[in-house]
Amino acid sequence: MSRNTKINLLLLLAVAALAVLPLALGLGDHKKEPFTGSDGEAETAITQIEPDYKPWFSPLYEPPSGEIESALFSLQAALGSGVLAYYFGLRRGRRQGERRALERERDSGNPAEGAAEEPTAEGA
Repeated sequence: MSRNTKINLLLLLAVAALAVLPLALGLGDHKKEPFTGSDGEAETAITQIEPDYKPWFSPLYEPPSGEIESALFSLQAALGSGVLAYYFGLRRGRRQGERRALERERDSGNPAEGAAEEPTAEGA
């Protein structure tokens, strides 16, 4: 098994442990809604400290239910992940294309042209 495969398996196990351990250990059993977001926790803490607190702004859009709110949050996360994956894939593809073009130039028998187009430390 290669080193990269071992690292990937360890990372996968760590992610699975982070997802399963809070449920297995019952970390949220004493709460009404055990795994709510930090916004709900902050609102609860603020109303306990100062019951007369009035927020200084209201949301632009309030989803009709928690399920729709979760779905919108998941959609936002998926879109963000897609943009990042596209960007990193594009960068990697460009780098591979440049490397292959340099290799073709070297293999074609014109090492002088290939060497002239290689990036230098000053140009990078």
